[in-house]
Amino acid sequence: MTSDDETAQTSDSDSAGLFDNLWTAPNAFTLLRLLCLPIFLWLLFVQDNRAGAAWMLVALASTDWIDGYIARRFDQVSEFGKIFDPTVDRLFFFVSVIAIVIDGSIPVWFAVAVLFREVAVGAMMTIATLLFGMERFDVTWWGKTATFLLMAAVPSFLISEAGVSESDFFAVVAWVTGIPGLALSYWTGIAYIPQVRAGIAAGRQHRADRVPSGQ
Repeated sequence: MTSDDETAQTSDSDSAGLFDNLWTAPNAFTLLRLLCLPIFLWLLFVQDNRAGAAWMLVALASTDWIDGYIARRFDQVSEFGKIFDPTVDRLFFFVSVIAIVIDGSIPVWFAVAVLFREVAVGAMMTIATLLFGMERFDVTWWGKTATFLLMAAVPSFLISEAGVSESDFFAVVAWVTGIPGLALSYWTGIAYIPQVRAGIAAGRQHRADRVPSGQ
């Protein structure tokens, strides 16, 4: 078998593995979050219902925890889900934050700081994976905590501008969760760098080992 044949066979195997266990409950929850994105935008911009849009964010964020629990508890972790879930989460997060900036309910500097971190870390991970063969690794507990705090802050900013009786309370919640969440997200992003460097080195070594000797 030639090296080209081996590469093709490996590619076919990877593709097959990616789409194994495609229709699982966790992936269905992830798809639900994606389909609900237009509803969130409709509530915010068409209905001018900031409180409703905020509570939808909270509900959809909770489904992210639920699908993760189901995947681990009932052994429904899939290769497709490992890519689909974080991709949808990042898309939903970006769109929701940008929408709330347009709405004027969140400080622009805070939103820019949050999105810059997401872009920087996402680009680092993507480049390391696609160009250098780094294997994907799970988000750390601290990274999940940062995400939880930010996902509490973002809808809280929205409710704080909704003109409801709890607006003042949620304004406090937004800052109490937002500042620590932002700081922690940057700290975890920096902490990922050594792990990414090690992953790049391992990926390069793996690719070098696959090159037949004498070529």
